[in-house]
Amino acid sequence: MLRLAHPFISWRRARVMPRWVRRIDSRVSRAVNGHTHLPELDRSLTRLSHAADRSRLWVAIAVVLYLSGGARRRAAVRGVGSLIVGSALANLVGKRVFGGDRPLLKDVPVPRRLRKHPTSASFPSGHSASAAAFATGVALESTRAGALVAPLAATVAYSRLHTGAHWLSDVVGGAALGAGVAVAGRMLLPAPPHVELTHSGPPAALPALPDGAGALIFVNPHSGIDPRRPDPQTLLREALPAARIHALQEGDDIAQLVREAMGSEHPPRVVGVCGGDGTVSATADVARSVGLPLLVLPGGTFNHFARTAGVPTIEDGIAALQAGRGLRVDVAELRVDDGGAMTVLNAASVGVYPDFVAERETMEKRLGKPVAALIAGVRVLARAPTIDVLVDGRRARVWSVAVAAGENSSASMVPLQRRQLDDGVLDVRVLHAFGRFPRIRGLVALAFGQRASALLDRMPLHSRLATIESFTAREVRVEVVRSDDGAPVFAHDGEVIVGSARNSPRGYTASVKAVPRGLNVYSLGPALEQ
Repeated sequence: MLRLAHPFISWRRARVMPRWVRRIDSRVSRAVNGHTHLPELDRSLTRLSHAADRSRLWVAIAVVLYLSGGARRRAAVRGVGSLIVGSALANLVGKRVFGGDRPLLKDVPVPRRLRKHPTSASFPSGHSASAAAFATGVALESTRAGALVAPLAATVAYSRLHTGAHWLSDVVGGAALGAGVAVAGRMLLPAPPHVELTHSGPPAALPALPDGAGALIFVNPHSGIDPRRPDPQTLLREALPAARIHALQEGDDIAQLVREAMGSEHPPRVVGVCGGDGTVSATADVARSVGLPLLVLPGGTFNHFARTAGVPTIEDGIAALQAGRGLRVDVAELRVDDGGAMTVLNAASVGVYPDFVAERETMEKRLGKPVAALIAGVRVLARAPTIDVLVDGRRARVWSVAVAAGENSSASMVPLQRRQLDDGVLDVRVLHAFGRFPRIRGLVALAFGQRASALLDRMPLHSRLATIESFTAREVRVEVVRSDDGAPVFAHDGEVIVGSARNSPRGYTASVKAVPRGLNVYSLGPALEQ
């Protein structure tokens, strides 16, 4: 049956589309429809066009890419995000604004016709917009994956011409819209930058211990349990047979064990630790107090400081110890009220930040960082109370305050990637809880970072203040006001909790100070610019 276009839609297309565009559309349509009939090609293009209905084809490819991990995981997320926005703009906005009638069905050879010919407005092509948005989004994160997806996207776009569903201008317009959306998305939410850590000072001259003689190394057997990873104690005993290796047991006090060793007949020259960030932080505090260099051996689940210090593997740490190579790196010191100073290697924080990091990192390897961050943000903000604080005397209601050692490259609320190992500053991030819909704004900030948060902040009816406030300082003072639920505790380096402040009747004051080059640490420094 001949499908007649609505008179208004036909008139609107004639008004919107220049005559020369409509002339080219007609010529291309006649050329495609008059081309030699190839049954197998016709059937294949028809099936492919149907497979792309409601973006089913692209979602299936995205699942495969996501499960592949690495850059392909980021490519899948950006591809789907671009597809959603591109499809919405094409189908919900473009077709209503431009519209236009589709090619006449009587002109399309019967074997090429779709099972159900579309009846919506013609310009722009939603299938082409979705295909181009997905392919461009994927290519912006992974060139190889994009090279595989792009020919398929181009074929889907052509199938809309071949099956008579669209004019050439519809396909070109949809493809341009989809690609533009992906590029704009990359500008608003760029990929995490690859940051080369720098170290401006000279290498530290540390004791070289080829067989480990003079090294006291603590191993936390409960950190980062992974059956695929070899037992670190066996590896250490084989590589450093003269080292003193102590497996930590429940109730062991690292500070006391080091003091006892320092008073022995043969005191250690190096303190080492194989464990997670919490264990490393506690050992670093002791090493600084007795004036010994620290050997970090990544034995935890995430090993933030070990990676920062340029020791990504246990073998790298052993090689640095044997060669006597190291660096003097910045740390921070945390004091709560009048208590003693505690060494901070990564970050100290109050509020949802430590819970968010813990939640995200338990899912990150399985789901990837974007999805894990979104789920973690929903979970922690669903139950989190706001906190009243004074940051350097400025009163604020916040979800969290995080203070990291060293300026960070991360655009998120999670400052765990330093730019430089000895810049002598702190990176302070304040996640505010003000204005309309504070939980939604907090979720966007936690899950998607500063750029997405800034975009939401610019929307009408929102506060002019930034949801994520970020600045650097040499020292910062955070006064935490007690609420009905008690004063929330300060945490540092993910695991070490300052718990005594919870019972304070008036809240407490935490101060964090940068300590330039406050720790000697073994490192081969392969990624460091000397």
